[in-house]
Amino acid sequence: MTKTAKIVLGAWAWGDTDDYFGNGYAADHFGPVYAEAIKQGLNFWDTAYAYSKGNSETILGNLMKDTPRQDLVISTKFTPQLADDGAHPVQDMFKGSTQRLGTDYFDYYWIHNDDDVEKWTPQLIPLLQSGQIKHIGISNHTLPEIKRVQAILGAAGFKLDAVQNHLSLLDRTSEQAGILDYCHQNDIKFFAYMVLEQGALTGKYTVDHPFPATSARGKVYNPQLPQLTALIETLTKVGAPHQLSAAQTAMAWALAKGTIPIIGVTKVKQVAEAAQVAATALSAEEVKTLETAAAKTTADTIGFWEQDMRKDH
Repeated sequence: MTKTAKIVLGAWAWGDTDDYFGNGYAADHFGPVYAEAIKQGLNFWDTAYAYSKGNSETILGNLMKDTPRQDLVISTKFTPQLADDGAHPVQDMFKGSTQRLGTDYFDYYWIHNDDDVEKWTPQLIPLLQSGQIKHIGISNHTLPEIKRVQAILGAAGFKLDAVQNHLSLLDRTSEQAGILDYCHQNDIKFFAYMVLEQGALTGKYTVDHPFPATSARGKVYNPQLPQLTALIETLTKVGAPHQLSAAQTAMAWALAKGTIPIIGVTKVKQVAEAAQVAATALSAEEVKTLETAAAKTTADTIGFWEQDMRKDH
């Protein structure tokens, strides 16, 4: 698999000491998950220092040791809100990530959340110049911010390669703001995260079987589960002819939108399911059916760390 992979595997929930997901998995739980991914030819991994302050990177880095680096595509992030107050905060966070992941370069490196485009974007340019970053991306940025980053990078002789924003059947604000079309028109890859809304679109969690009540995602999604019942049924129905589950159909929708979905994996079977999705294509009619069903909900799934992408539209 190359840098044009159809699906990226996400390690956001790895090392979840913050109890955001409420899974409580120990580090050794992820060994079989990683092994299955390599077996399936899924070698594109997305993580970040912000994911439990480096725990996710550390777990992935330890597992990567037995795989030739050139056979992997690794994506991690600089998070402005977690920057130290030293003279070189970008380089400091970058160096920490290289140590945890056991590599001296990243295939994709991102400015994780918008903060001060004018301040942070130029500070990544030396890492591009040195070849330590192969592709540069930004996450959770509005369209005007995306265009400004493009201008700053372009003036230095570089190109914005990727945008990583929340996109799902329940959150199409990046599409509504014109970001998705803009990326397609300007050769910028769009990476869609939270395609499954952290499990809310899998069918696993229902009114009778909610998320762990004390977890952060439980507090967000449990009150919204009643109105998702019909959408889950539609996902199941549309996916059936393709032998896809509700969760896989939600992933396939993101693929059909011309995006690269980042699929969070914590179990071996989820890796195999993701591989099956990569080989599936929904029709335009099926996409419309799903979007019509989703539009009947009033679910609000914009994260506390996110901005509404439509605000500057």
